Amino acid sequence: MKKQTLFIYLAMFVSILMPLVALAQVEGTDPDAPIDGGLSLLVMAGAGYGIKKLKEKRVKQEK
Repeated sequence: MKKQTLFIYLAMFVSILMPLVALAQVEGTDPDAPIDGGLSLLVMAGAGYGIKKLKEKRVKQEK
């Protein structure tokens, strides 16, 4: 029970501080950062995962 309470407090602490860290910007940097590189990797990973799941579903239906 004590471990679960500690986890809850830690999760609350992180969820309160995360927006502060995520919105921080260093002075003099370019605010228009490109998001293409990471976004395209996420799309490719999602497509690969979807194809894998479709293949598993077909194999399961054939059995």
